[in-house]
Amino acid sequence: MSEYIAVDLGATSGRVALGSLSNRKIELQIIHRFSHEVKEVQGQLLWDWQYIIDQVLIGLELAVAQGSPVSLAIDSWAVDYGFIDPDGVFMPPVIAYRDPRTDGVFTETVQTIGHERIYDRTGIQFLHFNTIYQLIAAKKSSEYHKAAHFLLLPDLFNYLLTGVISTEVTNASTTQLLNARTRQWDDELIELVGLNRALFSPLHEPGTAIGPVTGHQSLAGLAVIATASHDTAAAIIGVPFGDRSKEAYISSGTWSLVGVELEQPIISKESREANITNELGAYGTVRFLKNVTGLWLLEECRRTWESEGNIFTITQLLAMAAESESFSSIFNPNDASFAHPGGMPERIKQVCNQAGVLAPETYGEFTICILRSLAHAYRDTVAQIGKVANKKIEVIHVLGGGSQIDLLNQLTADISGIPVHTGPVEATLFGNIMVQAITAGEISSVAAARAILADSFEGKVFLPR
Repeated sequence: MSEYIAVDLGATSGRVALGSLSNRKIELQIIHRFSHEVKEVQGQLLWDWQYIIDQVLIGLELAVAQGSPVSLAIDSWAVDYGFIDPDGVFMPPVIAYRDPRTDGVFTETVQTIGHERIYDRTGIQFLHFNTIYQLIAAKKSSEYHKAAHFLLLPDLFNYLLTGVISTEVTNASTTQLLNARTRQWDDELIELVGLNRALFSPLHEPGTAIGPVTGHQSLAGLAVIATASHDTAAAIIGVPFGDRSKEAYISSGTWSLVGVELEQPIISKESREANITNELGAYGTVRFLKNVTGLWLLEECRRTWESEGNIFTITQLLAMAAESESFSSIFNPNDASFAHPGGMPERIKQVCNQAGVLAPETYGEFTICILRSLAHAYRDTVAQIGKVANKKIEVIHVLGGGSQIDLLNQLTADISGIPVHTGPVEATLFGNIMVQAITAGEISSVAAARAILADSFEGKVFLPR
């Protein structure tokens, strides 16, 4: 029985876990958790990258002290990156994707190059914070012109641990600079948008051995393995599909990633007009999905209310929501006004007023309004993806933190008319560990890994009412 360390970095928190396989079941122990948030520094929204590094190293050292891991792997949110200078030194800052620097760049780039040309090569949905627009915006900075490489966050951390400069493909695909058909950087598009091709490092697939840890005494020699380093790609490995040809997933957290797993990208007029993305998955798969703004809406409301002296747990808000279930207004959770932090309750009221629907007033009404709006967005997105992919969806798997919100899951089943199966909550950590176990030869395939996962937890089933 081998042990593996999984590091999962989300946009509001991070975890370091120790996982192992025993009697065809996966066992998971969370070693260290920490919260983090975007900071505004001199007008920019930045990640506290040094704090994240320090917290992950604490977790890694605790994991090594408590177990005997054979490897570690890191996944994180997508699109954000850091620069490395010609001497191999990391150059801060790490700018957060919610920073507004890309707003005008996005519009100008898409108008100049054209939706069709960009989408036909990358198959990636148009989001104003995709790395392509971040890098174009960064050309105004001194760091861009000094840099020798840019690395997405999991590989930036891999570099810190091993000194190896390389980029994993599932995360690279979210940049909108990778060719979805070849799984390689799209040199023509990179040149077309005027980016420095030398900044782009060699690519590797999930399951690649990056190298041993060096320069960290307590971790020295520990093997670093590339998992599917985009956290959603790792999570999808952790979906216990029965028949994936008829099943969709919702990876529910700060964002809700709604999609299906395919063997080949679908890049067509229909998928482009629907703004469906073809992000790469592990072992040659494709994540055919759309981003829906997720629990960010509720967390931002909580943050505003807390600043006003009204502190609520999620459990308390859900109880109030259940009492306000008769409140039926909904809004578009993907409205552009929700992209940046701050003042979320007032923004939701404004969007409701503009749409001519009753705006929420109480904490319970805000919560049920958000959950009901998400469920309607899930229904519409699943239907749209099913139509374009020519699939009749009969089951929706909900994984991640949102899988624990029974009220949202029941609303999703009721509104979509499709049974909802929940869990695993820790799908991302499970997927991360499964890639390491496959690489170590302890598991033969993703299908075998999913069978183990199905036996390792008990989820809930929500039937449409």
